[in-house]
Amino acid sequence: MSPTIMIVEDEPELAALMADYASAAGYTPRVVGDGAEALAAIRAAPPALVVLDLMLPGLDGLSVCRALREFTEVPVVMVTARVEEIDRLLGLEAGADDYLCKPFSPRELIARIKAILRRAGTPAPARALAIDEAARRISIHGQPLALTPSEFAILATLARRPGQVFARAQLLDAARADSLDATDRAIDSHIKNLRRKIDAAAPGLDAIRSIYGLGYRCDL
Repeated sequence: MSPTIMIVEDEPELAALMADYASAAGYTPRVVGDGAEALAAIRAAPPALVVLDLMLPGLDGLSVCRALREFTEVPVVMVTARVEEIDRLLGLEAGADDYLCKPFSPRELIARIKAILRRAGTPAPARALAIDEAARRISIHGQPLALTPSEFAILATLARRPGQVFARAQLLDAARADSLDATDRAIDSHIKNLRRKIDAAAPGLDAIRSIYGLGYRCDL
């Protein structure tokens, strides 16, 4: 079972965005909009990590964090629109493990969550992307993607070596070896289609990154 990330945030749109990114990264998000409710939920079933907004109705984030530290060492990432240094210090002194100021990149939040859980020894979620070579099928979180032969060849090439940058010419060679519909001008179009299909299956999952002047890489 994937690690649970509790998101304590009273702004519904922001909470939903963070939950989408957490889910796309392989975590199980749980959204709570109230500090007292969050405390009760954590007592009942501690998550792997808490993303905690500072400005909550009723019981604020600092109070929640201090109360948490009386009974658990669950990692806390505090989120706030208040950027003054004293607020950062107060958050850390209350027991937060990290601190993000709004507006922030959801990708940065996920990167920090991964780093904190890695230090805590929490097992990483299973890889989001799976390749079935025999069936010539690629799945995201268990959901098969409807790919053309060229799209399969390109994504499989990227996914077999996550983190490695592939030039367009390399991806073209892979596609040509696997399909007749690969042309010099088609790689960017195939990448665009792949991103659209991946995003439909796992919103917010930034699977294929463009590396300026070099090509593309897969980060899954």
